[in-house]
Amino acid sequence: MNEQEKIELLETAKKLFREDYAKNHLNNTKKLNKLKAFKINPFLHKYLTIFAFGEYTYENRAKALIYPRAFGTSLTTGFGTFIQKKVINELKQSYGSTTSGMDIEFIDAIDGRKKYCQLKAGPETVNKGDIKPIKDSFRGMINLARTNGIAISPMDCIVGVCYGNRSELNEHYKKIDEDYPVFVGDEFWTHLTGDEHFYEDLINAFAEIAIEFSASEVVEETVQRLAENIKQVEEKQNNMNQTNICL
Repeated sequence: MNEQEKIELLETAKKLFREDYAKNHLNNTKKLNKLKAFKINPFLHKYLTIFAFGEYTYENRAKALIYPRAFGTSLTTGFGTFIQKKVINELKQSYGSTTSGMDIEFIDAIDGRKKYCQLKAGPETVNKGDIKPIKDSFRGMINLARTNGIAISPMDCIVGVCYGNRSELNEHYKKIDEDYPVFVGDEFWTHLTGDEHFYEDLINAFAEIAIEFSASEVVEETVQRLAENIKQVEEKQNNMNQTNICL
C-alpha cells in the first residue's frame, strides 16, 4: 500500500465513522435532555453525583446521568460492530468470507498468504464459552478443505482483534492463540494493510471527527437542558405534594 492509497483508506474510514457512528452518537446524546430518558436508581444517584462532582446540584445530577450514557460501555459494543461490519469490509483490504464461521478473508500483507479470519472487537471480548466454538470452526474448515484437496495451515486461521495490544488479551484469547494466531491492535492492522502505522493513524482519524462535530459543546448544552428539566420536574412534584398536604 502506497501513501496515496493509505490516505484514501483513511478518508474512507473517516467518512464511514462520521456518517455511520459519530452522527448517531451525537443524536443519541442530544436525546438525553429529558429526565424520562433515564432509569434512575434512587439509592445510588445521589451518592454517585456527590462522589463524582462533590455537590448535589441540578447540573451535577445531570452530568451524573449523561456522562455514563454518552461515554459508556454501550458505545464500545456499538463501535465493535461498526468497525467489524463497516470499516474493515469497506476498506477493500479484505472481503466477506464465503467460508462458514469466518468473517473475512484477506491476503496477509506480511507473508503473502491467504488468511481466514474471525473478527473480534477488543482484548476482553472473548469469554470461556467462545474458545471451543472458535477452535471447532477453524478445525472444521481445515478438515473440509482437506477433503476437497485444499491445504490450509492452522497458522492461516486467525482471530483478528480490532483494538488493544497483546498484553491486554484475556486468558481466553491466550488459549485460542495456543493453536491459532491471535492478531491484536496494530499487529492485526499491519497484517491487513501492510502499514505498521495504520492503526495509530486510524485512531487519530476518528478523533478528528469529534472536532468537526463540536461534541464538547453538544454535551455541555445537553447537560444544561437536562438540569433545567430536572428542576422543572422536581418543582412540579413539590407543588403537587404541597397541594395534597393542604387537601
